[in-house]
Amino acid sequence: GRWRILLEEPPVTGLKSLGFCHLPLIKEKLSRGVTLVVDRYAFSGVAFTSAKENFSLDWCKQPDVGLPKPDVILFLQLSSVEAAKRGDFGNERYENNTFQEKALQRFYQLMKDDSLNWKTIDASKNIEDLHKEIYSLSEETIQMVQEMPVGELWK
Repeated sequence: GRWRILLEEPPVTGLKSLGFCHLPLIKEKLSRGVTLVVDRYAFSGVAFTSAKENFSLDWCKQPDVGLPKPDVILFLQLSSVEAAKRGDFGNERYENNTFQEKALQRFYQLMKDDSLNWKTIDASKNIEDLHKEIYSLSEETIQMVQEMPVGELWK
């Protein structure tokens, strides 16, 4: 069977690794062949921490080196103009255009890593089209990596 596990984002104040507190659970599920869908894995913490604190990306990545490497990273991209049109934009602590732009630049830097499988998705599409694209990319990836070992992040 397939499981969907969403792990909460850690606070961005200081470097707190999302992965290591959940590492035993992640490894146990992966060893049993369970497909994990993780919201804001290591990349979000690295991008937002480096944007907030002006630490280097390399320094921010260190706590997450060796975590199970994701088979695919889906980056849902939405312009700040489009995001502002949606309800409740600005109510979260990091939803301001200056900070979002800085964090976005950090994500772009992370995407330059050719050892990772980043897929950028236009998040301005309607929800049905977004679902179809995400589902298709997910199924394709699951089929492609089924017999492959799990790699280690940033090693």
